[in-house]
Amino acid sequence: MEKLVKVLSESGLHARPAAILVKTAAQFNSAINIEFNGSSLNAKSIMNILSLGLKKGDEMKIIVNGEDEEEAMETLVKLIESNFDEA
Repeated sequence: MEKLVKVLSESGLHARPAAILVKTAAQFNSAINIEFNGSSLNAKSIMNILSLGLKKGDEMKIIVNGEDEEEAMETLVKLIESNFDEA
């Protein structure tokens, strides 16, 4: 299952939101990848997420495959669309 989401944070996907994303992704059994600019990397690795260099307005594709993919996708999309609860 795949879905495009946009980075809303003014400072992009820096260390704090990247850590939250990785911690959230790690709660699921499904394989979770983030695709951006021709790269598709494991979303359960902080180094992978930071290496994408996502900035405000960038659109990334979340790809989830596995037994809990629907719940994982819904949770991750809500997290990103909530701007990681940043003010």
